[in-house]
Amino acid sequence: MVIDIREQINFLKDLIAKKSRHSLSLKLIVAIGILVLTGSSIFWYMIIIRGEQEFLNNSIRHTAAYTAMIEKSIFINMHARQVGTIQDTIEIIGSSENVMNINVYNLEGEVRFSSDRAMVGRKIDIDSSCRLCHTDPSKPEETMTMKDSSMWTIIKGDDGRVLRFLRPIVNKESCYSASCHYHPSDRKILGILETDYSLANIDSTLRRQKIETITFGIIFTFFFCIVLCIILWKILIKPLQLLADGMKRVSEGDLNHRVEIRTKDEMGMLAETFNSMTRELRNARQKLENWAKELEAEVAKKTEEIRRGQEQLIHTEKLASLGRMAAGVAHEINSPLTGIVTFAHLMLKRIPPENKMDREDLEVIIEQAERCSKIIKGLLGFSRAIPAERADIDINDTIRHTLEIIQNQAKFHNVKIKTDLSPDLPLIVGDASQLQQVFMNLLINAADAMNDRGEITIATRLVTEEGREFLEIEFTDTGPGIPEEHMGKLFEPFFTTKPVGKGTGLGLAVSHGIVRKHGGHIKVKSAPGKGTSFFIRLPLVTGDSAPDPA
Repeated sequence: MVIDIREQINFLKDLIAKKSRHSLSLKLIVAIGILVLTGSSIFWYMIIIRGEQEFLNNSIRHTAAYTAMIEKSIFINMHARQVGTIQDTIEIIGSSENVMNINVYNLEGEVRFSSDRAMVGRKIDIDSSCRLCHTDPSKPEETMTMKDSSMWTIIKGDDGRVLRFLRPIVNKESCYSASCHYHPSDRKILGILETDYSLANIDSTLRRQKIETITFGIIFTFFFCIVLCIILWKILIKPLQLLADGMKRVSEGDLNHRVEIRTKDEMGMLAETFNSMTRELRNARQKLENWAKELEAEVAKKTEEIRRGQEQLIHTEKLASLGRMAAGVAHEINSPLTGIVTFAHLMLKRIPPENKMDREDLEVIIEQAERCSKIIKGLLGFSRAIPAERADIDINDTIRHTLEIIQNQAKFHNVKIKTDLSPDLPLIVGDASQLQQVFMNLLINAADAMNDRGEITIATRLVTEEGREFLEIEFTDTGPGIPEEHMGKLFEPFFTTKPVGKGTGLGLAVSHGIVRKHGGHIKVKSAPGKGTSFFIRLPLVTGDSAPDPA
């Protein structure tokens, strides 16, 4: 206990030294101290008041017993016509301890009997005595306040407090009917028996008791406060101090610190929760450090992807330049082909009909030259940069025109293209050249996926999605399918699974952007070994509600 008290004293010194007026521990100690002092004060005050009241009640009962005995003596001796015995009895009782004075007087104030013989026959002022029972002594019947057969009051005497006890002498039937008395029957009160009882001994006892009670109360309260402080120190203040110190150390970065409170109460639960929190923080910090390392690795990876993307952009620009050169070359080749076809027709007219061999050779030259011209014309039309314009589009015609461009390419010689185009499809609003580019990209990707051998199915239909009508174009190939881990990256720029130099990773990204500009969307379904299907859905809109593909 001595050690606990010293710890508490040192703790309080620390609080005072830090001027921690807002400390929870100090507030708790002060609040409980005030509560204990207040409660103890009220408790001991009530004990003192209760003891004083009990002493007073005992004195009143004691005096009432004296008075009743005197009254009975008066009644008996008056009927026995022994008036002298009444006086002797009163003097004997008046000589008892603490009995200061006994007087019997009539309603005119004349003392008839007294413990002091010198008072017999004198007149006294009974107004103060009457006011104990009557608010107005001149009208006793109208202002009666007495509720029982006796009244008492406490007055100040020379030697201390005095209990004055008054008891009216009632005119009973045996009194007014006796031959020895002359009191009329209508007179209710014959006189008053007054007894003065000294409270000096009681007051002395009460003072001694108060001193003892207060002394014991102070000792008890002080002892109680010490015990309460020890209890608070053990179960509340010290654990709180440990928790506060632990939080401070954790805030400074020491996540390995533990609060050692092994109780099973709320403080123990709080300490366990705190230790669990620090453990979680330590794990979180470790995770953050790991994430930082992973982020550095991811940044390095993305940097490498950006570098490769830049190289792909350079390659894309190279392909674009090559395409422009090819368009120029195709335009230059188109003029000689036109001459070849023209002169071949002229020669065909000059050759006689019977020269079938030469005519057949010229017809082959004309056919192949026209085929070359047709291919070059399609390439020139596809490569021509035309500003995006909204117009009514027949999707089926756009698909057929795209197939005319690619069907003579070597890539598609071993690819079978099947079409299932729904007739009487409504027109949509958009840019035919941009949609043709989307269809071309999907067909080339499908041919690459099948290694230029397989089957591609193109279908068109009307579908309803969320209450809206869409025109759906489906491109399905018989290739190996797309792995699940690549499905979420298909439309990212520069993402490609093709070898370096064969793909740029921009075809699907550009196609996705074109479809989005037309207010539609692309869905992909694929299973390994079962091919891939691309579904393009374009909204059926007309007039001003049509999306702007620009």
